[in-house]
Amino acid sequence: MNDFAVELDAVCDDIARVRQALAGVIVGQDALLEQLLIAMFARGHVLIEGLPGLGKTHLCKAVARILGVQLGRIQCTPDLLPSDVTGSEVLTSGPAAGTNSMLEFRPGPVFANLALVDEINRATPRTQSALLEAMQEQQVTHAGTSYPLPGPFWVVATQNPIELEGTFPLPEAQLDRFLFKLDVAYPSADCLESLLQTTLDGEPADNVAPLLDAQRVLAIIDSTQEVLVSAPVRQSAIDLVLSTQPGVGKGAAVQHIRYGASPRALQGLVRAARVVALFDGRPQVDFEDLAAVAKPVLSHRLLLKTVSELDGVTVENVVDQLLKDWQSAFRD
Repeated sequence: MNDFAVELDAVCDDIARVRQALAGVIVGQDALLEQLLIAMFARGHVLIEGLPGLGKTHLCKAVARILGVQLGRIQCTPDLLPSDVTGSEVLTSGPAAGTNSMLEFRPGPVFANLALVDEINRATPRTQSALLEAMQEQQVTHAGTSYPLPGPFWVVATQNPIELEGTFPLPEAQLDRFLFKLDVAYPSADCLESLLQTTLDGEPADNVAPLLDAQRVLAIIDSTQEVLVSAPVRQSAIDLVLSTQPGVGKGAAVQHIRYGASPRALQGLVRAARVVALFDGRPQVDFEDLAAVAKPVLSHRLLLKTVSELDGVTVENVVDQLLKDWQSAFRD
């Protein structure tokens, strides 16, 4: 058995333990948990949308504790400043009396492995833009000096879909930096009963034990690069992204889409598909792995024509049709 086969077995064991621990803390959200883990091990940022009280913040706290990484929380409000996110310079004095004072950079809460940005659409565009460099380049530049962020690094942002007053929708350039956009489903009656049993008198995430650490997480992320992506699978991913382009695609793309998915979406699609294969214990990506992650990769990256929106067409409708046509093509 070669080294990668041994690592593949070890990764599957680690991920199985992480899944089991999360399932005991977050009730009734198995699909959400799986997609969040896929995005994180694909080195991607995640935008989570859901109604208040569905446990979005609790989910991020649980994931951070179980993975053994540092959590930094940013609660967004309209008066939040960029320096409240990235950090600022403070005046400090020397240890000995009479020494000169100096400015020292104090890192903000974004200097964590997992930066939880709660209700990101309540922050002003100026503050939202403070995350752009961190999300793309994993560093923060202040006063001409660049400060690297810890590895691994993720931004997990939440937003409420029904709150409109006092909110600022994310611009397309920032949406494109999120690998996945995930929706939190309302739990079933059985899940609500289990929820009462596990969370009525406390938050289970506060008591869960770490199963991994930052170094092991980085090792698993590195192992995804060993998963093979064949030429036909790469071409299929390219075909899917091109099908979202109005000037290239056919059918739904030409009729409804004003702006399609970017090359960054193509990169993210293949990276996420490699993680799906790795979690399943396979050394090679297949077409179904692409299909498993296509919707969360594409759903927030497509802009519809105004006339289509007025006719009641949704992005979900268009993505569903695109995926149906695409899957029919590669299965033939």
